[in-house]
Amino acid sequence: MTDEAIRATASFMAQLSSSGAPIVVFDLDGTLADTASDLIATLNFILQREGLDPLPLDEARDLIGAGARALIGRGFQARQKPLTADHLETLFGAFLDHYGQNLVVHTKLYPGIVEALDTLAAQGFTLAVCTNKMQDHSRQLLEALGILDRFAALAGRDTYPVCKPDPLHLTRTIADAKGDPRRAVLVGDSKTDVDTARAAAIPVIGVDFGYTDTPMVRLMPDRLISHFDALVPAVQALIRA
Repeated sequence: MTDEAIRATASFMAQLSSSGAPIVVFDLDGTLADTASDLIATLNFILQREGLDPLPLDEARDLIGAGARALIGRGFQARQKPLTADHLETLFGAFLDHYGQNLVVHTKLYPGIVEALDTLAAQGFTLAVCTNKMQDHSRQLLEALGILDRFAALAGRDTYPVCKPDPLHLTRTIADAKGDPRRAVLVGDSKTDVDTARAAAIPVIGVDFGYTDTPMVRLMPDRLISHFDALVPAVQALIRA
């Protein structure tokens, strides 16, 4: 390819990118909504079915964050019970069936998130969700919580061939939402989210109230917030930077 062709291609890609809106992409579990009680209730349903003691919520909430398969595996590990790959797949199906019938028993949105979403939308931001929760469950949950229609795209664990921490999960979500990746921010609660954002070269805002076995402050996100009242100025600062 000639230098002129390279410059023309770069110019076209820049125009294409800049045509998108600034975008904020959210994780779901532990970020938008406190889903721990319902997730751990389903994990305990599986553990007890297998003859294992249930896990207390306070002990188990940090096992969340990498999807249902990982949650089941971590639950068995916490109970020091071996688990084969084949049996994990069987339990995974049972987990999805049970959880799908109990999505919003105790689950609730975090304080301030609705107001923050509305403010960002009013300021011209596109909003999207990128989660390792299954897409159907994510859609049903967000609809039950009354905020599904605020998001231009929703990508779950099974939406694409890859999922977080693969950066393509995030960048494809941004593309599907018609957002500008140069003016994008990810909001999440775990190492998985921070690693995904870093791999995609996209700034990340960490919330310190979610589910993580490593405190968010130690993961060194670009901004750290403790309440969604602080989200909008944090997003604005990162976009300006």
